[in-house]
Amino acid sequence: MSMPCRRPMMFLLVSVLLLALLPTFPLIAADLSPERNEADFSVDATLAAPGSDSHPEADHAEGHQAHVDLGPGLPLWSCIPFACMLLSIALFPLLAPEFWHHHFAKVSAFWAISMAGPFLFVYKGAAIYEIVHILLADYVPFIILLWALYTVSGGILLKGSLRGTPLVNVVILALGTLLASWMGTTGAAMLFIRPFLRANNYRKNRTFMVVFFIFLVANIGGA
Repeated sequence: MSMPCRRPMMFLLVSVLLLALLPTFPLIAADLSPERNEADFSVDATLAAPGSDSHPEADHAEGHQAHVDLGPGLPLWSCIPFACMLLSIALFPLLAPEFWHHHFAKVSAFWAISMAGPFLFVYKGAAIYEIVHILLADYVPFIILLWALYTVSGGILLKGSLRGTPLVNVVILALGTLLASWMGTTGAAMLFIRPFLRANNYRKNRTFMVVFFIFLVANIGGA
């Protein structure tokens, strides 16, 4: 497909995603209203300054709780940028592959900013705390774990002369699914994907087998 034909398709896809967000604009405006901000973030005087009848231990514990759990108070529209990011990952490679290949990072950054911008505007310091906390406590350790599993499991090579019969494939998928709960989905997938593909290299159509492998070993196995 030529580039002039892909550009209208790309603009059409972006327009569809923006139209999907259009009904949420009134919700966003309502959440950003000053009345809501004052009602949601007014601090009770008894919590801001410990009373004379409070226990010192409780006051000390409150001093360490410098942030509020924002999760229960987030509106429904806050999930939409993440859903649109998933839709972009699923649809752009099919409808506009060349655009996605060159600009996938920009598309992901756009959806991240569309969530982080209103989040920072409304919750201010609490939002900064939550974002930094997620990066340092969740994201960075998760990436380090994936890196370790990818490196260790990628260095292990399983050899054999198994032929990819239905029984052999079921055994490989079952074993990979079970081990994924013990060694992680990334480690199990890196360990079993190469022998699984080699055992079925005589087949013409193997795409559906990889899909089953991804669902079982790389997703369900870690549940």
